[in-house]
Amino acid sequence: MTFDENVKRLVQYGIESGLVPEEERIYTTNQLLELFGEEEYTEPETEFKDVDLEEVLEELLDYAVEKGVLKENSVVYRDLFDTKIMNCLVPRPAQVIAKFRKDYAEDPKKATDNYYNFSVATNYIRKDRIAKDRRWKVPSEYGEIDITINLSKPEKDPKAIAAAKLVKSSSYPKCLLCPENEGYAGRVNHPARENHRIIPITVNDSPWGFQYSPYVYYNEHCIVFNCSHVPMKIERNTFIKLFDFVKLFPHYFLGSNADLPIVGGSILSHDHFQGGHYTFAMAKAPIEKTVTIPGYEDVEAGIVKWPLSVLRIRHKDEKRLVDLATHVLEVWRGYTDEAAFIFAETEGEPHNTITPIARKVGDTFELDLTLRNNITTEEHPLGVYHPHAQYHHIKKENIGLIEVMGLAVLPARLKEELELLGEYILEGKDVSSNEKIEKHADWVAEFLPKYEYLDKENIQDVLRKEVGNVFVHVLEDAGVYKCTPEGRTAFMKFIDRL
Repeated sequence: MTFDENVKRLVQYGIESGLVPEEERIYTTNQLLELFGEEEYTEPETEFKDVDLEEVLEELLDYAVEKGVLKENSVVYRDLFDTKIMNCLVPRPAQVIAKFRKDYAEDPKKATDNYYNFSVATNYIRKDRIAKDRRWKVPSEYGEIDITINLSKPEKDPKAIAAAKLVKSSSYPKCLLCPENEGYAGRVNHPARENHRIIPITVNDSPWGFQYSPYVYYNEHCIVFNCSHVPMKIERNTFIKLFDFVKLFPHYFLGSNADLPIVGGSILSHDHFQGGHYTFAMAKAPIEKTVTIPGYEDVEAGIVKWPLSVLRIRHKDEKRLVDLATHVLEVWRGYTDEAAFIFAETEGEPHNTITPIARKVGDTFELDLTLRNNITTEEHPLGVYHPHAQYHHIKKENIGLIEVMGLAVLPARLKEELELLGEYILEGKDVSSNEKIEKHADWVAEFLPKYEYLDKENIQDVLRKEVGNVFVHVLEDAGVYKCTPEGRTAFMKFIDRL
């Protein structure tokens, strides 16, 4: 299609998706012409409807390359520019906030539904890329585990990597979670966020922001962040913040990564949480053993049947849960049990912390307290309660909040590797002879005898199932108390200390 046709199509998309009011048709057209440096425009007679955003953007980007408006035809530069294009269609922040508040006054779920759909419509959430992710579920003794191979983050091309090294370092925005990202044009080493709009909320009497993750690992995956660039810390206020949010959005859960390296999340420098509209296997997991904590006899409490060590507490008054969670955290921070290889600290370095997850079930508040420890040894230099070396061929990265809840976020390399493995197994080839998949050889040799018949129809199902089994083992590695009689005895020893 011609440039003029694509401009008209894009403006029509803006109107159809509710981003652009009819009254702003001409204004939006002119914004796009200015962006492309075009002085001539003849409105096409053709009328367009049901416009495919991805297709229009691709054609406009190709045109920008052809005209020299876009200096490099690579994914990084195309992403920077298509965000600019979309910004011509996106309402100003105050308009978005006003709409959200109007919707919220009617119903919190209506507000999040519309805001989520808006974040998709603006291409801030790139649905076309997320659709490429591989997702499946695997049954386990702990419930249905979620697996995803993340393909939505684009790989940087060599030119962009080289250019990023030459870019003058900038402390603005301080990080990817700072509110200053809203409307930011981006650079080769920082994503563009011109089409990004943040909803301000109040959490623990302070200003916070609410947004969606551009990569949406699960349904309505949201991020809630402090408007100040302050480090993450698990403390009493953490629990207050979690419940403040859940009270605002009772259909969402909210959790925090731990605040120590190895067991923490990827961005410990900025106080934030992750939540969403999804029920993970962990939330469905039953109480294995009910416990009573002195001074908190009115609070339901119990050990959860889950590979990590989780104490679940429930009460209709969230303040009781805040008090109890603070108590559990304080005791756990200082707790050592050498026989169970739990050390509060070694050489002055603290090891114990908690990954908490809050939700509301009916009129009852729930808080899952996952006990974490980041001690390392010569045998396990990356962490004793971390994926062990035998599973690194599948998962080597930290077990953060999302994994704790039962969703494996696995590296993109696995897509090709599993396809190759399938071929090698069916053809009876030596897995260790190919450097791309040789790391999987021991694993394949271990599970293959379980299966009598493998063919093209079932091989990928088998591999997906076995990946799920590995992830369950990884979660068991991360549990400070194992799901064994000895492990449960040691867990109760800690509970008795409370």
